[in-house]
Amino acid sequence: MEITKDTIIGDVVAADQGVAPILMNSGLHCLGCVMATGETIEEACYVHGMDCDALIAELNEYFKAKEA
Repeated sequence: MEITKDTIIGDVVAADQGVAPILMNSGLHCLGCVMATGETIEEACYVHGMDCDALIAELNEYFKAKEA
């Protein structure tokens, strides 16, 4: 799975729940929130004042390692 700014958080978690700690450690603590799971990565990063590119890079590294 390739993560982009337009990827929905709920889709990322549904693809692999192992990403939950990455999201939580980055500051997205509301994974159970209905609103959060429907947001894009970019929207969530904006709301939380986070570096979107850094989070996307970390998530893509995670998925790339899983495929190897």
